[in-house]
Amino acid sequence: MNTLNAVLLLALLGGLFGLALSYAAKVYEVPVDQREERISEILPGANCGGCGFAGCGGCAAAIVSGRAPVSSCVPGGNATAVKVAEIMGVEAEIQELKVAFVRCAGGSTGQKYDYDGVKDCLAATLVGSAKGFQLCEQGCLGYGSCVEACKFNAIHIIDGVARVDSDACTGCGQCAAACPKKLIDLIPYGVAVSIPCSGCDKGAATKKLCGSGCIGCALCEKSCGHGAVRVIDNHAVIDYTKCVSCGVCAEKCPRSLITLDARFIK
Repeated sequence: MNTLNAVLLLALLGGLFGLALSYAAKVYEVPVDQREERISEILPGANCGGCGFAGCGGCAAAIVSGRAPVSSCVPGGNATAVKVAEIMGVEAEIQELKVAFVRCAGGSTGQKYDYDGVKDCLAATLVGSAKGFQLCEQGCLGYGSCVEACKFNAIHIIDGVARVDSDACTGCGQCAAACPKKLIDLIPYGVAVSIPCSGCDKGAATKKLCGSGCIGCALCEKSCGHGAVRVIDNHAVIDYTKCVSCGVCAEKCPRSLITLDARFIK
């Protein structure tokens, strides 16, 4: 009898607590803005973090609360921004599409030591030298931390160097954030000219360290009629606000380092 009473008492208490919790949930329920749910459905769902918030849900909440612009979703691009703007009742600002670019062409002539640790770029920079094990200290390590960070299958290791598929890249910037040597930049989509090198060694040293690196000869800078190319820290850099994608600098480069995308040559 005592056992039965105990069971009945526990059941009664459980029911009362359940009712209390249900009542509390309704009283303290935080209303969800329907716009937030609609925006979440529009976003790509990659949860890449390119917007700076915790996933697509966080991005949608930030847009609705006014903490982020309607164009916050970088992977979604302008098409998504327009749809989000319609929900928010505002006009979308058209953003310039950017893609990741790796400032390394490969071609390192050797290694300072043999690395046999974890196949991860950050791990490789923590052993022996903060610059890695290659003779060219500014070069890509090729262990694919950027590949792991990319949610869109837009970057791959080819012949030991990270390469970006510009048509698959959404410009979220997560690969750039993952690179411990900061070799990945975001550049405008549709430019014809790019310079895959970030070496800071002088020309003679670069020739010994890398078979394709920039030697800072400045022929590209002198040949550019638009002031778009400059040699900074012994390697050529393009100012895309001035570049017209004519390709003259590539023709003058003695190392055939400056690359051209024929689709965008003007």
